[in-house]
Formats: sequence, structure tokens, C-alpha cells
Amino acid sequence: MTLVICVILVALAFEYINGFHDTANAVATSVATKVLTPAQAIILSAVMNLVGAMMGVAVAKTIGQGLVDTQYINSMAVLCALFGAIAWNLFTWWIGLPSSSSHALIGGLCGAALASAHGNWHAIKWIELKTKVVHQLVAAPQNLLDSISVLSLPAGTNTVTLGTNQYTVVIPPAPGGQVMIDTTRVVVEHAGLWHKVVKPMFLAPTAGVVCGFILMGLLLILFRRASPALMNRTFGKMQWISAAWMSYEHGRNDAQKTMGIIALTLYTATQSNLFNNLPPGLGFLYTPTFEIAFWVKLICAIAIAAGTAAGGWKIIRTMGHNVVKMQPIHGFAAQTTAAAVIGVATMGGIPLSTTHVISGSIMGVGATKRLNAVKWTVAERMMWAWIFTIPTSAFLAYAILSIFQWTNLAH
Repeated sequence: MTLVICVILVALAFEYINGFHDTANAVATSVATKVLTPAQAIILSAVMNLVGAMMGVAVAKTIGQGLVDTQYINSMAVLCALFGAIAWNLFTWWIGLPSSSSHALIGGLCGAALASAHGNWHAIKWIELKTKVVHQLVAAPQNLLDSISVLSLPAGTNTVTLGTNQYTVVIPPAPGGQVMIDTTRVVVEHAGLWHKVVKPMFLAPTAGVVCGFILMGLLLILFRRASPALMNRTFGKMQWISAAWMSYEHGRNDAQKTMGIIALTLYTATQSNLFNNLPPGLGFLYTPTFEIAFWVKLICAIAIAAGTAAGGWKIIRTMGHNVVKMQPIHGFAAQTTAAAVIGVATMGGIPLSTTHVISGSIMGVGATKRLNAVKWTVAERMMWAWIFTIPTSAFLAYAILSIFQWTNLAH
């Protein structure tokens, strides 16, 4: 019980660090273009992170169930995963280098699962194909209607057999209404570490670069005759909207990852019978099926909002000033592009790196000036941080849990 409470507290600490570590994702461009003061940008980002964090659980389920085999996960493994992720996050924050908190957490979880499984690589779900049957009502085709004596069927759902085929037919209560049939189709979902993490790790920033370049190009064409003063006033106001949207999507994607970790901890603890005799008032910890309780969503939302309010000025400087010099139109294009890409990924349950996406968007937008407008040496440093995040945090979590196992502290 004590260990579970410790895991929840450390997870919330990670969420808090995630907030101030990734604040720059949403506010750096707004601060760099002088549309918002640092205080205004952080307040806006904190509020919208809080709102976004309360929306949806698709990413949380991917983190909790879709990346590692839960039979190898216990509270100590989760704790070590968080330690590995936090250590990497603090190091990259200290040197002012944008890196992915999401990938740090994912790497930590994979490393801890591998250590818990004593090196069995099957503990990590590399590639999975999930199938599910989807039912959908569609209008009955004419050839089927010609074969069915519709008038002889009562209103409601009827089963009709024609030859070797069986149909579920829905007859409307009023004559002349549309006759419907129930169709089924098999949907194949690509899951696992490769499809949900590794591929998006490369595709997301690429999408940011390409879409940012295209959007910025379209804006420049549309406003080619507008005066610089008018463009700055217009996009200065629009950047309030894009910054709010970016912060909302950051909260909706990033906060869910810690929700998934806490839910995984509670689920595995319940499966291990640790919650059989819970004291009065702690029954809410009992989680017999993997689900994200409202209280878990709430505390994670508050934690990431509080962390966002703390700010991350070193990373803001790197993201907002050192990559490319921007004006309000550039900031609007970068934030809008990143928010759209993150929003699409969140709907698919992909734990995307907001850092990767906004960085790619800034580069794509900056490249519309000229290619050398982007400080590619800074971009190269960021790229190496991206590449090393998952393996380094995985190694740290693996090492920490292995030490605990060796000293018998993991039992």
C-alpha cells in the first residue's frame, strides 16, 4: 500500500516536471514574437493545459496497456520507470535542451519492464495487430428490398435469410421510411511500440516541418499585399488563439500519459491482491479492470497545470529565440500546425511528443524565409536529444530496478 502511494506521488511529481519542462512547447513562440508577456503566456498555457488534461483517455490506455506486458509490471517497476524519466527530464531541462517527456516516460516504462522480466524482450509489445468487429446501419440496397416482402415484416429489427446470407433488417414504424440493414466490418488496429511510438517519433516532426512550411507559404501568398503593421496586429491577436489551442492539445495528450501510469499501478496492485483489505475511505484505489477514474484525471490535470505555471525559461529561450527569428505570423503558423498534428494523434491514442512536433513546425515555418534562416546547429542538438531520450531513460530505469532487485529492495 505504501509503495503504491509513493508511486502515485512520484507520478504526480513527473507530471509537474512535465508541465514546466514542456511549457515552452506552447508559449515559446508567443513570447518570442512579443505577442504575450512571459507571465501572460504561462497563465494561458496553465489554464488550457488543465482543460485539455480532462478530455479523453485514449493515450492513457495506450501507455497503460499497449506498450508493455502488464504481467511484468508492479509498483516498484513503475516507480523505477518514473525515476528514469524524471532523471532525463531534469538533465535536459538543466542544459536548456528540448526533449520529449513522453518518450522519457515510455523509455522508462520499457526499461523497467525489461528488468522486471529479467531481460525477456517479450515484455515489450513491439508490434501488435488488434482486430475488432464494427457494426453499422446502412440503407438497404434495392436488390435486397426487392427480395424482401417489407410489408409483411413488423416494425423493428428482423432477421431475414436469403439463400446462404442472413441479414438484420430494421423496418421503420411509419410506412415509406428508410429500411436499414445492419452491416459488419472488421477493423484492424496497428498497436505496439513500433506503431504507436517509434513511427510517430519520425513522422510527427516531419509532418510539422511539411505542414508548417505549407501553411506559412499559403499565409504569405494570401497576405502578400498587406502591410507589416497590419499583419503584426492581425496575427498578434490570432496567436492568442493558436497558443491556447496548442496548450489545450498539449494537456490532452501529455497529461494522459501519467494517467495511464497511475491507472496501470492501481490495476496491477489490485490484481496482486494488495487492495483486498483497504481501510475505510481508500476504496477508490480498488481497480479490478483497467480504467481511468475521474479522480486520476483530476489530480493529473492539476499537476500538469501547476508545473506549467512554474515555467521553463531555459527551454523557452532555446525554442523561441535560438531556432529561428519569428514574427507573429510565424508564431501563429507554427502553433496552429503543431496543435493540429497533436490533435489528430491524440484521437488515435498515440502518445506523441509535443516537443518534436512544435520544433518541426518552427523549422518548417522558418524555412519559408530561407533555409539558412533556421539555425540548424541548434536543430541538430535537439535531434540528438530526441534520438537518445528513449534508450537513455530505458537504461536508467533498467539500471535502477536491477539495483533494487540485486539488493532485494524490490521485494
